[in-house]
This record gives sequence, C-alpha cells and structure tokens, in this order.
Amino acid sequence: MLGFSLRSLWNRRFVAGLTVLAIGLSVALILGVERLRDGARDSFANSASGIDLIVAPRGNSVQILMATVFGVGGTGTGMTWDSFEWMEGRPEVAWAVPIQMGDNHRGYPVIGTDASYFEHFRHSGGQPLSLAAGTFFTGDGADAAVVGAEIAARFGYAPGTVIVNAHGSGEVSFDLHDDAPFTISGVLAPTGTAVDRMVFVALEGFDTIHAQEETPLADPLDPAATPANGHGEDDAHDDHDAHEDHEDHGEYEGTEVGHGHEPDRINAVYVGLIDRTNVLGLQRAVNERPSDALSAVLPAVALAELWGITGTAESAMRLMAWAVALAGMISMVVMLSATLDTRRREFAILRSVGATPARIFGLIVTEAAILTAAGLILGLVLLTVATFVTDPILSARFGLRLGFDVFGAREPGTLFVIFCAGLLASLVPAVRVYRMTLADGLSVRL
Repeated sequence: MLGFSLRSLWNRRFVAGLTVLAIGLSVALILGVERLRDGARDSFANSASGIDLIVAPRGNSVQILMATVFGVGGTGTGMTWDSFEWMEGRPEVAWAVPIQMGDNHRGYPVIGTDASYFEHFRHSGGQPLSLAAGTFFTGDGADAAVVGAEIAARFGYAPGTVIVNAHGSGEVSFDLHDDAPFTISGVLAPTGTAVDRMVFVALEGFDTIHAQEETPLADPLDPAATPANGHGEDDAHDDHDAHEDHEDHGEYEGTEVGHGHEPDRINAVYVGLIDRTNVLGLQRAVNERPSDALSAVLPAVALAELWGITGTAESAMRLMAWAVALAGMISMVVMLSATLDTRRREFAILRSVGATPARIFGLIVTEAAILTAAGLILGLVLLTVATFVTDPILSARFGLRLGFDVFGAREPGTLFVIFCAGLLASLVPAVRVYRMTLADGLSVRL
C-alpha cells in the first residue's frame, strides 16, 4: 500500500509538491509564531528574574521595565541621589543598585552603574553574571567599561580595547564623546538576555563624560553670555545647556570623580529585598514619597501587563498561521478530489485484480498521510533554516533567542493535531472514491 501510494504521488509530483509546500509553510509559520512568542517571554523573564523592585521617576510600569532592563526608551528626568540613599537605607532592602542611562555605543545602550550591579544582578532563574575575559570595574575605574557578549562578538572587542560612547539612545547619536574614551576591562559571558547587548561603565565615568563637555560658543557681544567669575565652563556645566535634550541623564551639577562617587541624579534603582513579602509595603512607601515623584515597579507585574498589551497581536498572528494551515489542508483535498475522475481507470484495474473498495479508500487516506507527513518534515526544515537566519538578527536588535531545539514543549502536540487534520481532510475524497468504486464495479468509464 505504501509503495503503491508513493508511486501514485510521484506520477502527480508537481501538484503533490505544491501541496506539500503549502502544508510545510503553514507548519513553519505556526511553530515559528509559537517559538517567537516563547522566546520573547523567556528572554524577558530571564532578564528581570533577580530583581524584586525597580524604582524610577513616575511613569508607566511597562515603559520603566523596557527602559531599565532592556535599554529601550527612557525614564524621564531622573531621580535624586537622596532618594537612592533613602531606598538603600530602608530596613526591607537587602541591596540597591543605581542605574544611569541615555548614552549608546554604536546603537547599543550604555548603562552607568557601580560594582554592585555585577554582584547582585541575576538572570535566567538566579544565575550570576560571569566574565568570559578580563575583570569587572571597581570603584576607582572611572574610564573602565564592561561589555556584553553580543557586542564583543560583533565588533571583536577584548579587554584593553578603547571605545567611545555617544549621547542618545538606540541608533540615534547626537554627540560623540570622543574626548572621554573608555577602556574595556571585561567581557561578560553570554546570558541569552538583554545584558548581552549592553555596555556598562562606572557612575563616575558616566558623569565625567558630560562634566567634560565643552560649552556652546558664547556671543562676545552678549554680556549675559560672559560669566562674571571667569569660569565659563563651570557655569555652563551648572546650566547644562550642552545637554538640554539629554532628559535621561538629568542634571549633573558639581560631580566628582573617584571612589564613592555620588551623582546628583540617576535614572533608576534595582532593588533586592530581604523578605519578598514586604514588596507591596515598600512599593506603597515609594509611591507616597513626597520629595520625589517615583514609581516602584514589580517586574513580574509589568511583564504581565506587557503580555496583555501584546496578546491581541499574538492571537492575530496565531490565527493567521492556522488559517494558512487550513488553506494547506484545503489544497490537499482539492488535489486529491480533482484527480478522482482521471483515476477511474486506475481504480477499476485495482478492483479487477481483487482490491476492495475499502482498500482503495485506504489508498487515498495513505496518500494524504504521506503528503501531510512530508509537509510536517518540510515545515520543520524551513523553521530550522529560518531560525538559523533570524536568530542572530533578533539577538542583536532585540536580545531574543529562538533556540535550535528540534521540538519545543508544545510542538509535538501541534504537529500531531496538524497530522490528524490532514487525515480528516482526506476523508472527503476517500469517501467519494469508496462510493465511486462501488458504483463502477468492474466497468470502465472512458
């Protein structure tokens, strides 16, 4: 039966090939949508798995999460260092990590922080950050930088490489800070999270970039443009006119470089709690703090909000994928049904050599099973190729990893459903063949 079915399909290989291609594309699309969805959720959850609370200037929780954890967007004008010290001194807090943002390196976000980031940050269910080469920067490493694995691999960076950052987020750079370069002290091991595509510099180094910026040229005919004390650079630094549009950095007045550096303003704080049951009480205290308009964001809650926002798009993509699968099943039914009249002689000959109507019915079902199985295999091949091509792009641009597993958690069940759907679809032409052979008997219709 199987061999005969294969030879029969080979005689109609062009139409059969198109049917297999339609089924394969539908399978690749269905599984691809699920892999993209699962990869995005896993990557996002892994990136924020070790953070109990994110404190930032008042804003939308999803925006704060995207800006602070994934380096997408900003958090407004910043929060004072006094608020950080207040947060760090709370009895519920085990550790607090300051975060500064607003610069980029060749399109990748630059994060200003201190050594506590590498000590306390966790990813992928509690894994600490580790180095592939070099060392983390310490309190006196004002010009040191630690780069993620993706950046190091893309640009060939290693410890000792000198890099220059720029003002602005994403691929938009307003001002190149070539007067304050950084030297890479370490390269992080791959994490499969957004950390792989970030550059980390010390707080003092982050502030030094902007403290050393030249002021705009003053109009010599304007008395107000000439400082009375002759220290134009200091006054321009106080006014911060050179970075009027640098909202993410806030104001950096009177900054000092050195161990124990305390910037005037930061963009966010990662918080770890001694007891996570205190998180709601601390969140309420942060939201009610009068001196700074702050928001305390629970990463898990913010992620749930994000998935709620993207849920409609996910459902639409999933519906489209299954619609393509349905089209593939219909094309198989059309192909098998369209050839029934031309195959009457074939069926009559089979009846003449002893084949029963039930056996011919099984022949059609077997052909459908072969077409569906071939479509499933082709779909997996197409998905693997597409993953191989798109995974580096998604990783570089969005920090997402699709993975190259042959089967995901739900994929075998999805493939089984599609295979069963193909068998059910074949019942339409198979029933027609069964009735046809009963009516025709041994007679031949030309």
